[in-house]
Amino acid sequence: MTTIIALFLFLIFLFLSSIHIYWCFGGKWAGGSVIPTKEDNKVIKMPGVVPTLIVAFGLLGFGLLELMSVIKFDIQFPTWFMFIDKYGLRVIASIFIVRAIGEFKYVGFFKRIKHTKFGKNDTKYYSPLCLMIGLLTIVLEIYK
Repeated sequence: MTTIIALFLFLIFLFLSSIHIYWCFGGKWAGGSVIPTKEDNKVIKMPGVVPTLIVAFGLLGFGLLELMSVIKFDIQFPTWFMFIDKYGLRVIASIFIVRAIGEFKYVGFFKRIKHTKFGKNDTKYYSPLCLMIGLLTIVLEIYK
């Protein structure tokens, strides 16, 4: 069962990473509904190419870490990687659960600004997805 969960999470992270790479190269699909906006629908801050690329590779790394938690690769990793192997899933779960809770203004279940295009999508899709990723990662951490 953990293999299925890890593969599912890997595919989610691969998809999210692909979308971010698409945006790095100038893609416009869904661009207007994934950045938090003020009540007048003005974007708070549009991230540049470098931050978007960092997020893309971070998401891909998270996906690989999820997969590596259940599939053992016969590769010699550096000694510092043992720290990531030991605490990585806990960090991923924490990041996504905190993201689901939010920062109480624009993002998360407890946001105040809910009636923008982003706010509605965040309530319907993004925050539940983050919560699901966090909870499934906890399941992997417990049963790995």
